[in-house]
Amino acid sequence: MDITQFLKSQFPEAEISLDGEDCSSKVLIVSEKFEGLNSLQRHKLVLGALKDHFKSGELHALSLRTKSPSEMS
Repeated sequence: MDITQFLKSQFPEAEISLDGEDCSSKVLIVSEKFEGLNSLQRHKLVLGALKDHFKSGELHALSLRTKSPSEMS
């Protein structure tokens, strides 16, 4: 599975970068959907999108950084 492509399909306007692979994957997602949400709410959005991949065992671990565009300037 290409995690970046899958996340791009779920968050089409987002900037997504992936560092590492397998259990050491780190993902940075910058999305307008995160504006006004706290870190936990943001992570729930992303992990909810990936739940089937975790459930199937296709994905085991993922380190998330979630930012809104205004936090990047």
